[in-house]
Amino acid sequence: MNAPRLVLLFLLLVLTCAGAPAAVPGVEVSAREADAALRRLDQTLTRRDEYARRRQERIDSLRGVCAERGAAAPYAALAEAYTSFNNDSALVYLDLASRVGDDAARARAYMHMAALLPLAGMSESAETMLERVDTAALAPADRLLYYDRARQMYSYLAALFERYPLMSDTYRAHSLHMQERLLAVLEPESDERLFNEGEYAYLQGRYSRARALLSELLARRGLSDMLRARAAHHMSVIARDDGDEAARIVYLAESAMADVRSATREVTSLQELGTAMSDYGDIDRAYAYLSTALANAVACGADVRMLESARSLPYIEQAYARKTAQARSISRWVMAGMAVLMLVLVGLLIVLHREMSRLRQLQQSLRAANRTKEIYMSQFLKLCSIYMDKLKQFSKLVTRKIGAGQVDDLYRMARNGKFVEEESRDFYEVFDRAFLHIYPTFVDSVNALLRPGERIEPAEDGGLNTDLRILAFMRLGIEDTASIAQVLNYSVNTIYSYRNRLRARAISRDTFEADVMRIGSIPAGC
Repeated sequence: MNAPRLVLLFLLLVLTCAGAPAAVPGVEVSAREADAALRRLDQTLTRRDEYARRRQERIDSLRGVCAERGAAAPYAALAEAYTSFNNDSALVYLDLASRVGDDAARARAYMHMAALLPLAGMSESAETMLERVDTAALAPADRLLYYDRARQMYSYLAALFERYPLMSDTYRAHSLHMQERLLAVLEPESDERLFNEGEYAYLQGRYSRARALLSELLARRGLSDMLRARAAHHMSVIARDDGDEAARIVYLAESAMADVRSATREVTSLQELGTAMSDYGDIDRAYAYLSTALANAVACGADVRMLESARSLPYIEQAYARKTAQARSISRWVMAGMAVLMLVLVGLLIVLHREMSRLRQLQQSLRAANRTKEIYMSQFLKLCSIYMDKLKQFSKLVTRKIGAGQVDDLYRMARNGKFVEEESRDFYEVFDRAFLHIYPTFVDSVNALLRPGERIEPAEDGGLNTDLRILAFMRLGIEDTASIAQVLNYSVNTIYSYRNRLRARAISRDTFEADVMRIGSIPAGC
């Protein structure tokens, strides 16, 4: 057994023999058990790539389902699989789920995003995302999920602002409130109910109650690794405050092993254990645990955990400064790890800058869209006003003709169709002017979709000809052939023939009409 391990065993033995309270009533944890727990953790860590590969395989199978269906439920399941494994990917799929799902699926995606964003340091975004959820419209199962996600979010925010007691205490109070609501709807005797009862007592400082509940939970068969990791971590804090350092090490090791088995990368137990090993002089273990915790944080995209791990690394550097040339070599590895962290942070800043640029482009596009809507409304009101005036004039003409007994003249006017033709011509003139004002490059955009030599020239007066007018109505969403025929005063067969000829002149016949619909729209990705 090497010297650092002997020092660790000696210190743990002294703390245990000094009469420190045990972590579980009636059960005393020895220094030898603490060392055995650390050795089990070391063996488990050698298989962490295997556990990560298994989880990745499950994720890949879910990605296949998403590719086939493209619905909210597979995206949400994939986001859940990515959570605490790669939070950046989880947020991407949650965004997709919110876009394609119904109101309930969108609410669940918002809850989930709110719980993950604090780990990336985005506290305001997290609270904003949670505020989007309409709690009054939630189903009972989703309401339970809301309390759990909100509790998680506020808990992370409390930890994020730990150096600012006023903010931290406020968020912690919100977290406790949400946990109270959660406890009211969880099923009795379930693992989740027992864990939340224990955590609630733990957060209130009622350690005796918390110790009893969490010990009962850890003794249950079939307990999930996620709950085991969290419960064991709470027990480690209770043991630390009780002065039972041996029990603290055992619980931290148990929590870390559960995290490794579930391939959970967003962790604290391994990081705290690494810091404890540095205090005891077990530098090899300290470096192994902390470097693994940092690598997990980087892979997971948990910026907060990265910074926490980074603050722990100076412990190793100080210890290695007192050692031989071998210690200096390991110190260089630590510095290399810091350089990698800086590169990752620079990369995150670059990504953030690109996202800000994209958001600015989106804002500009939205402003342009709003202006287009205003023009739409203005031109529509103008057209309505013109035809209301024409209707009044026509009504006066009919009244005058009938009053003067000129019914035959009125009949001839209606029969020869000249009035309708004139009014249609006026309508086309107003329509062409309004449409080209909204889409000034429409003619050029249409010609860009046609083969060389098949360009469409506008009318001599600069307005639209019949071909362009049919495409203009399609661009405005009037795609039904019968509707277009009615407006243009043509037969349905004539309009159908026009549309077929236009498709035949297109570069891409199959997508021509869809391409016309995209003229002047906001580009995808903005």
